Amino acid sequence: MLTTGGCPKTALSIKDALEALEGRWKLLILFALSTGPRRFKQISKEVTGITDKTLSKELKNLEANKLLKRNVYDTFPPTVEYSITEHGKSLEKVMEELHFWGLAHRKEIIGN
Repeated sequence: MLTTGGCPKTALSIKDALEALEGRWKLLILFALSTGPRRFKQISKEVTGITDKTLSKELKNLEANKLLKRNVYDTFPPTVEYSITEHGKSLEKVMEELHFWGLAHRKEIIGN
């Protein structure tokens, strides 16, 4: 696709994808949820370096893009869990390719 050029629709779809996943945290949040539902504090501990305010904002954005679901349970106090939707799971191959590209990039830059 990159070597053959593209049509305006290709650019639009890439723009849409980047807007849904923009920032440094969204894919890491989805990765933290990849093994099952998590509560807010569990995600906060697994995604090292993210502030609670940023995590809250990113979770809302991921939910708006239907990449995760917020489940509220009728307990006292209320229990809230986040889980990946089927739409979110469709990013698995993208994340796997980013992983492999990241390994190659690190090797290119660092030389190990």
